[in-house]
Amino acid sequence: MAINVKQQHGVWSRAVAKQMRSVVTGVGLTAGIALAPAAASAESLTDALIGAYEHSHLLDQNRALLRAADEDVAQAMTLLRPVVSFIGNSSFNPNSQGASKVTTTLGLSASMTLFDNGRSQLSIDAAKETVLATREALRGLEQNVLFSAVSAYLDVLSATDNVGLRANNVRVLNEQLRAAQDRFDVGEVTRTDVALAESALAQARAGEARAQGDLMIARESYRIAVGRYPGTLTAVPGAPSLPSSQADAEGIAVRTHPDIRAAQRSITVAELTVASAEAAQKFTVSGEANLGVADVGNGFDDTASLSLTLRQPILGAGANGAGFLGSRLRQANNRLEAERANLLNTTHTVRQLVGNAWANLQATSAQVQATDRQIAAAQIAFRGVQEEAKLGARTTLDVLNAEQDLLDARTARVDAEANRYLAVYALLSSMGLLTVEHLNLGINTYDPAAYYNAVKSAPVPMSRQGRQLEKVLQRLGNN
Repeated sequence: MAINVKQQHGVWSRAVAKQMRSVVTGVGLTAGIALAPAAASAESLTDALIGAYEHSHLLDQNRALLRAADEDVAQAMTLLRPVVSFIGNSSFNPNSQGASKVTTTLGLSASMTLFDNGRSQLSIDAAKETVLATREALRGLEQNVLFSAVSAYLDVLSATDNVGLRANNVRVLNEQLRAAQDRFDVGEVTRTDVALAESALAQARAGEARAQGDLMIARESYRIAVGRYPGTLTAVPGAPSLPSSQADAEGIAVRTHPDIRAAQRSITVAELTVASAEAAQKFTVSGEANLGVADVGNGFDDTASLSLTLRQPILGAGANGAGFLGSRLRQANNRLEAERANLLNTTHTVRQLVGNAWANLQATSAQVQATDRQIAAAQIAFRGVQEEAKLGARTTLDVLNAEQDLLDARTARVDAEANRYLAVYALLSSMGLLTVEHLNLGINTYDPAAYYNAVKSAPVPMSRQGRQLEKVLQRLGNN
């Protein structure tokens, strides 16, 4: 809020102008803090990204879901193995003519599907593809976590800068009020001018309080995104490299975006499910072997048997009925059609995301250039007003207003640069490249294959593979 008052020539005016130049010098130093080299203990954007990756409970949750999907592969693998059971049986026959009416049998039984037209292998392949699709979903969540960290980092920087601007505005208006009060005391202005200055100062203090509140909110968001409150944040580094055109960016996105790759995996799962449903309508061959010993009261009898069974669904209710199997095949085909449509829709959505991100980047880059020109013009205007004030052609309040315009231009430039930087990372995310590996954060990343390799063969607890699995679980617990 500006107060336009006619200023008289004289020593007092030159003294106030000199005082205002001191205020401007101090403001310039304050505004330059965000651009100065950071101290060694300051926190960088890379630190924030690492913190977000290492402390995200959302990533922990979905890593556990991925490990649960790994177990589906282990369970499917058991379909190719024989089932060996220990059998103990004791029966009582009151009509037995022998010495004992109680017969006890102990033995081992082994059964196995010998041929099922590839249905078991198809189930294994579908489980593996589901794991790969779940890994892509995890990679998509990693992008969201890292983007949230970038956004939170920039929000804290902007909020901190806004607090500095508001605090400087309060200092400037304090000087403005003091100048108005001094001029009122010597009869140069009216009480109305002093009241206007007091109103402007109160408004500036309210703005400073709001800025402090915004900073507190930004700090809380940072803690959620990164896992800790921010310390002294450094200025953002140079932006990562980007494609030279929107078409190139879309080409990369179609090849690498996790949503598209997950949709492609889902189509493969649906195709395997259709093949499995077709195989379920065909015959299966299973074998069974039994070996045991029976106590018949007057001695022990050895028992042994071997059988082969061919089964072909024809009629019947339940999961083995031909009607049920036919319905399941039709269901699988419909789901395959839905997954293919989902891939097309996902591809269109990703292309739109890239287009929006590209347009936003161009717009924010133009804003940065515009604020650069605004700063240059405001600097020239401020220096001119300063010189005119020395000659008495401008009032002290004119100097203050010009100085405030310069500060506003600098702040607009900081905000525009923050928006441009966020647009860069939004474009990376839309292409599927906002990952720890692509950003070269230099930290150990979660290995989704470690648990999978340990459980894919469905080891029993006491085997060597089982012991290796226990070590993997311990490492995951320690992390």
